[in-house]
Amino acid sequence: MTQLSNYHQNQTTTASWRLTSGYLHQGYTDFESAHILLGRFLVDRTSVNPLCEKELFAPDGIFEWGYGKPLEKVINSRADFEFLLLHPNLLRKSIIIIEPWSHVGINTLGEQVRASLNVAYIAQKVADMDSILFPVWSTGTIDPELVAGVISSSYAVVVEGGDPSVYDASTWTSPVCPREDMFALVEKLLLSRSPTSAPAIFICVGHQLAAQCHIRLIQRAVKQVLATTFIERDSEDKAFRSLQEVAERIATMGKTLQVKKRDGRIVAGDWNDEHFAVTRNESKEVGERVLLPYQSPDGKVVEIPWELIHAHDVTSDAHEGVIDTTIQYEREVSTSMFHSDEVNEEAILFANWAYRSIHDAIVPYRHIIASSPLSWLIQLPDSVEILCSTAVDGEIVTECSATCINYKDFETKKIRRSFTCQFHPELLSDLRAIGNRAAPSYLTLKVDDGARLFVRLLYAGMQD
Repeated sequence: MTQLSNYHQNQTTTASWRLTSGYLHQGYTDFESAHILLGRFLVDRTSVNPLCEKELFAPDGIFEWGYGKPLEKVINSRADFEFLLLHPNLLRKSIIIIEPWSHVGINTLGEQVRASLNVAYIAQKVADMDSILFPVWSTGTIDPELVAGVISSSYAVVVEGGDPSVYDASTWTSPVCPREDMFALVEKLLLSRSPTSAPAIFICVGHQLAAQCHIRLIQRAVKQVLATTFIERDSEDKAFRSLQEVAERIATMGKTLQVKKRDGRIVAGDWNDEHFAVTRNESKEVGERVLLPYQSPDGKVVEIPWELIHAHDVTSDAHEGVIDTTIQYEREVSTSMFHSDEVNEEAILFANWAYRSIHDAIVPYRHIIASSPLSWLIQLPDSVEILCSTAVDGEIVTECSATCINYKDFETKKIRRSFTCQFHPELLSDLRAIGNRAAPSYLTLKVDDGARLFVRLLYAGMQD
């Protein structure tokens, strides 16, 4: 029986959902205790599990969504989502996992890898954090604006990977969740990072969806600004002229920036190309990879405008992206790659430059823009930084293996962060979903670089 058919057979109802947070120590889990336990996990690689060793698998050895506790919380319908609205504490004390697809790929054993199971297992095993699954490939996105606003009250939102290609609408074959619906949901998530919201972690296809949505949001911003003829209460037109000038520069850059691969192929002619943000990688990456610090391209060698490279260097110096710091200070960091497509370096350098330009244009006039139809621009990220790359035999294969999305508060100047990664930190080196393999112990997770990195992203994001 396939994983997909198992999923449909084992759908639970909200009547079986736990209304008290935690499973290993039910009723004791809240934000503070979860955060402390995440930190305890990261403090070393040898300390014992502070939680009880209660079995997370069902008595018959099954660990599968919808098959009893602790995986009973699956949003299978709009009614299930509305149940969460009536029980907001469930949301506040859970991780929300969004599945764009029923699996993230097929491993060498021929197994469909449902990596969301690993996210739920690690969170529960390490910090007794419950998870709620939102399988949009089966349920649909319901209402992206409502969903994004509601789930942002959780501990964290994890957007998992999947099989389709972001640049090819025909590969998104779910009748209830076409590609445009995923774009709409991810755009709302990118605009929902507020001082009281959860961090988002976008993995694999989630990473690629975020990249495409950066470009879409910037294009929307440019289009709306250029279509604006005046801004109310902008008596000297300073805000208007500032945004217009920036929008024109961004549009000019977007229309002329090409994406060129290492072998010299031009895969995108400008920012309107379907392959501008994401395209097929030169070679498929499957298996364990060592993460390397990202190195800015040499402007004398590549045809990337110096403004984009310089803006990224400034972002990199000004912000701490967790993954880059981990690579710098810990021993060699390895994690699991499982992809054929990649996010283009040029697109993220462009997005960072555009976000910084828009943010700086808004700063002096934010009190005017805040009460105008352009107020949504204030929700855009301040910058996006490439954190690491991967290589095979000394040759870079994926330049943009992870990013940190920064949101700088206009008033407090505090930084909030979300993260994206092409790799799968939640998968162990065997690339198997938990449930198809033996349950890893707490100590096994403590020495696994990927699991540690995933926990570190949760830990850091929850602090912002």
